[in-house]
Amino acid sequence: MKITAKMVKELRNITAAGMMDCKKALTEKEGNMEASIDYLREKGMAKAAKKAGRIAAEGMIFDGISEDAKTAIVLEFNSETDFVTKSDEFIQFGKDAVEVALKNGITTIEDLKSAEFNGETMEARLTNLIAKIGENMNLRRLKSITTEGFVTTYNHLGGKLGVIIEMTGEANEENVAKAKGIAMHVAAMDPGYLSPEDVTTKDLKKEMEIARVQLLDQGKPEKIIDNILKGKERKFYEESCLVKQVYVRAENKETIEKFAGDITVKGFFRFKVGDGIEKKIENFAAEVEAQING
Repeated sequence: MKITAKMVKELRNITAAGMMDCKKALTEKEGNMEASIDYLREKGMAKAAKKAGRIAAEGMIFDGISEDAKTAIVLEFNSETDFVTKSDEFIQFGKDAVEVALKNGITTIEDLKSAEFNGETMEARLTNLIAKIGENMNLRRLKSITTEGFVTTYNHLGGKLGVIIEMTGEANEENVAKAKGIAMHVAAMDPGYLSPEDVTTKDLKKEMEIARVQLLDQGKPEKIIDNILKGKERKFYEESCLVKQVYVRAENKETIEKFAGDITVKGFFRFKVGDGIEKKIENFAAEVEAQING
């Protein structure tokens, strides 16, 4: 059977495999499209291990909440390029992963990978997706919070940043609206601690030592430095602790603690895509040559 350019293009559109690979698959399978797709998947799976060595620093944060608003999940799912991150298949996989995690009470990436979805483990599905798209992808990290109060999430910048907020009280409309506002605040301000009680002695000592050196460099007399440091400590709590921070949307400079009113922030968690991942920058010409040479 003659293999036409149209057939090669169609198979390439379906599988995202290379043009020569598509032509070879169609030739091997005598033009049978379905058999050619299977052939490329089989060959692609063999190459997936090579792709797994590449850095996946782009990606998206996915989030979900249980129906009773008692459990929330944020998940970071990475790819090599922003182009793949925006693809329907990538987004659907992330959504499915959150659904599986919520349904099965999963709290670790390892358990998520081994969990099944439609008769196939998530790890196997990911391997197939890597082979099909041709980019390394990685289920990087997952955070799950379960509470006696309620939880809510906030997703910012099209999935580049995700937040979970844990609150006391009931998940009524008013309380959820407050929690959403606080989650937006966490996304914007990135607090280091929930409250002053969460600041370790080591962290506080380090901050005060830095402040002391700065004051001495400014020529402040030793005898007044201790009093100044008390103000510095208070300022540190106001800037670093969520409940002491001024709510970003407040018109009257009220703190998060006051904004929350009769409910209390019990905890929070914030994921930003790529935090801690060192991106590798290569010469473009060299990268193309490397891909051509396999």
